[in-house]
Amino acid sequence: MLFADVILPLPLAESFTYVVPAEMQEKIGTGFRVVVPFGKRKYYTAVVLRLHHKPPKGVEIKEIHSLTDSHPVVNEHQIRLWEWISFYYLSPLGDVYKAALPSMMKPQDLEERYRSRTETYIRLNTGIHDIDRLTGRSKKQAELYQALRQLFLEEGREGIPKKEITAKTGYSNTVLKGLTEKNIVIQYPEEVSRIDTHFVSSRKAFNLNDHQQKALEEINRSFEEKNVCLLHGVTSSGKTEIYIHLIEEQLNQGKQTLYLVPEIALTTQLTSRLQAVFGDKLGIYHSKINDNERTEIWQKMLSDSPYEIVIGVRSSLFVPFRQLGLVIVDEEHETSYKQQEPAPRYHARDTAIVLAQTFGAKTLLGSATPSIETYYNAKTGKYGLVTLEKRFENIELPRITLENTRELRRTKKMKTLLAPGLIEKINTALGSGEQVILFRNRRGFAPMLECKLCGWIPKCNHCDVSLTYHKNRGELKCHYCNKTYKPVGECPVCHEKSIEPVGMGTEKLEEEVIQLFPSATVARMDTDTTQGKYAYEKIISDFQKNKVQILVGTQMLSKGLDFENVSLVGIVSADGLLNRPDFRSHERGFQLMLQAAGRAGRKNRQGEVVIQTADPGQPIYRYLETNDYEGFYHSQLEERKLFNYPPYKRLISIVFKHKDEHKVESGSAFFARLLQQSLGEMVLGPNKPFISRIQQYHLRQILLKLDNHLSPAKTRQFIKSVESRFREKQDFKYLVLYFDVDVMG
Repeated sequence: MLFADVILPLPLAESFTYVVPAEMQEKIGTGFRVVVPFGKRKYYTAVVLRLHHKPPKGVEIKEIHSLTDSHPVVNEHQIRLWEWISFYYLSPLGDVYKAALPSMMKPQDLEERYRSRTETYIRLNTGIHDIDRLTGRSKKQAELYQALRQLFLEEGREGIPKKEITAKTGYSNTVLKGLTEKNIVIQYPEEVSRIDTHFVSSRKAFNLNDHQQKALEEINRSFEEKNVCLLHGVTSSGKTEIYIHLIEEQLNQGKQTLYLVPEIALTTQLTSRLQAVFGDKLGIYHSKINDNERTEIWQKMLSDSPYEIVIGVRSSLFVPFRQLGLVIVDEEHETSYKQQEPAPRYHARDTAIVLAQTFGAKTLLGSATPSIETYYNAKTGKYGLVTLEKRFENIELPRITLENTRELRRTKKMKTLLAPGLIEKINTALGSGEQVILFRNRRGFAPMLECKLCGWIPKCNHCDVSLTYHKNRGELKCHYCNKTYKPVGECPVCHEKSIEPVGMGTEKLEEEVIQLFPSATVARMDTDTTQGKYAYEKIISDFQKNKVQILVGTQMLSKGLDFENVSLVGIVSADGLLNRPDFRSHERGFQLMLQAAGRAGRKNRQGEVVIQTADPGQPIYRYLETNDYEGFYHSQLEERKLFNYPPYKRLISIVFKHKDEHKVESGSAFFARLLQQSLGEMVLGPNKPFISRIQQYHLRQILLKLDNHLSPAKTRQFIKSVESRFREKQDFKYLVLYFDVDVMG
């Protein structure tokens, strides 16, 4: 008897075994989808993990209901990657499956399936010759027939889309319908792609300058000895063109490339640059494309003519490559690469390295501000290291100046959100026909509202967090559960009409910039203004075409975007980046500010960067002013070593959730005691997180600071054994807990 172990799209740690019906045994294999019964009356689309002849003991084994595919939709490399993610990130295998496949490929309702898209096509009926008699007195039908003959002759196609015919001939659908009814032309449905694939390459890769060519040669030499290499290049040093040359090398060897970017916003500009060189060899995969489009891309990757290059965000790791030769992780330092909610909480950069290893491929990490861990791995020889210290065409790095907002406010010289020096520089830039970017890493109009008399602050009913005020939409919003509320005009505590905004978000900054510079066109780019499918593209395109002079935005503005005419970048309220209760706050602040600064003066002149801060004496600003990444790195290493943080320790966060605060308190304390029996001082907590209630669930957290020499396999085994003992307690059986391995902060 043949059995199949299958993965269900449920948060279950293990696979489940089913009997393979006799009529299915010659048609099934690893990576096929099957429909299986689970529970009393439920059916799910599962993926076959393996086939074998060993029946499990002591359980009733159900039979597979049906086979969905005639070929595998998941290959062995993907299966191995799924199993690694489940193992390393302590995540149920079913959650990995749910994250990996497009929704349409794992329907829970058997009717909810991917449906192909069809379009109406027209072809001439070659079996009809007496056209004049058939068209009769209809002059327009006769003319359209002659136009169609000419069109088909020129196009050389058997069939042409109906909408294309009406557009090219100028005749109405009514006239075309007349020819169809007389069987002179035949109308039929044709399956078409939802993806625009009509891209033709328009240029070859640019010749590299001496610095770029040297870096390319060093990368290739590094790949002879190591599987991973870090390209540490200052902003605007031409890293992307080096990537293009490396991709060409892979194409020449018949191999595929995965090009990872941290944000969808980055795909807009990069896609245009890559399509110019590689045309329709390039596929794009990210969350802004719909489920049907994702399914089409997946199916194309399984076909005999797959995309040879895929660009996308972290989810593109899961597409079915066949001959992967290179993975590029651009802006590798970005925290967006770490998946937070829902599980699996994987880091795309580290997972990309493992994916590449399953193919024997190479991984190139690129950044002007590498993460501390990545740079440590490069400096200690685990990864190769190649450095680009010169900007393209030897453009100077931007000049950075600080504006002391505390002193300006004390002397009453700062009357707006922008310092007088920044306002003056904006006026100068606008007067020269140049563009300006203003960076504020907080969306909304104001971080919160507050009663000026009694100090009352509106908070979310479901989360222990203050609400952010969005003036344009006239609402208060919780950025943890997305619940919205109407703003109150009167304080519910002191009953006075004394509610005012406190602090500043991008919306408020945009409003003030419009008032300060009424003749300039101002746009805002943050999560709130980029909800639509093409919203990113519209804002970026308008800015590139100089339709917008001042662009206000959050951290998405700092991520590798290239604008020729930007001469000035203002970083407003830099202190907010550095004062978070997080051991990485200075690392993130340094990266964000240096990356944002890199948007200035990228083509024809040295740019300027103004940083507004109330504490200009902080050492981080000295490193920023001199673009001294190396100095900043060593200062951070000293702190990390002193307080036992990565790269010297490995962090695992264990989070407990329950609506009963007493239960989550006692459960997390019991779990911690079990861990301490073997791990001792490596166990910290349980602690109450900074935000201790989300969506009515109370939270507690245990943090493990593990020695690097501890085996991940043994660590996982121990933690899972503790979890089993924990679940034996009736009180804790339904308490929610999850793991965050290599927690970001």
